[in-house]
Amino acid sequence: MKIAFKIIIFLLLVLLAGCQSLQQDKLYTSSADEKILTGLAEQIIPLDNNPSKNEINAARKKITELEKSKIKDRNFEGRLAAWSGRLFIMEGRNSDAQREFQRSQSLSPLNLPSQVLSFRLERDPSRRLNMIETRLSIEGSRGELLTESGRVLFDMNRFSEAVAAFDSAFIALREKPYYEEAYGQFRTKAWELRELEQDTGGRTVEIARQGEITWFNLIEITRTETDFLRFITAGRDWPVETLFTQLLERSFIPLTQDTSLSVWPNTNPSSGELVLRSGAAWFLWHLNAQNRSNRGLLTRYSSRLTSIPNARSPIPDLDVWSPFIDSILGCVESEFMSLPDGRNFNPDERVRGSDFLSMLLRLRP
Repeated sequence: MKIAFKIIIFLLLVLLAGCQSLQQDKLYTSSADEKILTGLAEQIIPLDNNPSKNEINAARKKITELEKSKIKDRNFEGRLAAWSGRLFIMEGRNSDAQREFQRSQSLSPLNLPSQVLSFRLERDPSRRLNMIETRLSIEGSRGELLTESGRVLFDMNRFSEAVAAFDSAFIALREKPYYEEAYGQFRTKAWELRELEQDTGGRTVEIARQGEITWFNLIEITRTETDFLRFITAGRDWPVETLFTQLLERSFIPLTQDTSLSVWPNTNPSSGELVLRSGAAWFLWHLNAQNRSNRGLLTRYSSRLTSIPNARSPIPDLDVWSPFIDSILGCVESEFMSLPDGRNFNPDERVRGSDFLSMLLRLRP
């Protein structure tokens, strides 16, 4: 009887110790701890866009503090390790990121930040996309996974698909607006580039992504994506600088992009000069006239307006006597270019690579 009683007491003590151990090594995360992790996500996710060293250090300090805290929760610790790995990737320390991924998996194999970290560690875009699509097929339309899909589709130049992925992600993550704040610029740029074919040359895509382009870039895109310059090259592979000189001599590139001047300056522009909307219009309209073998297009509007006493320009920010009147009115009427606000042309505004490519492709028959 005494032996049986002792056995029961022993079993109760073992059970009690097990319960205490389970309390210290929980498999769930409390609402208070969830708020901590959400705050960490809000701090780290925006860092995907050109983070400063100070911002990364601040996030690393926060993780270190949490690792030293008394929170004993395998899921919490696993997710924390995954966020730590994300920071290591930003720092270019991939081996450390891989170590944190392994630690995260050993603590909580199914946690979402760890899954995202595994995608980021895969350098091959096609494999990364397959990994994401596999998780989406299992877990459904998780916003975080759709965001990763949008990112990799963007990197693969599948821009229209990237737009769709980002739009779905932002709807799913409407209660986490920091995702759209962080990745909205990727969605915007993907929308601008959506007309590009997936097999478009890498250099064209690189230029198209630029916020501003030079005459050198403009000629590169025109030469690569169209045959419009064959009237100069006759199919030969001319250097861009040579093409720039030839186009300048033949007035396809204006001596100035200042629409307020009525007399051309005596100095020539350089190929490194940034292209403005006025200059893009001039180039496109002259290219269109050449392509159609109709030089009459170059005076189509000015010849009419000069015959009307006190004629006024139909575009408020363009003087009727400006040398650019034919090019700008022609590009607007032909819908190669538009009036940004419905009234004004904004001739002094710099041209983005994606915008010029769209304009150029509208010239094609």
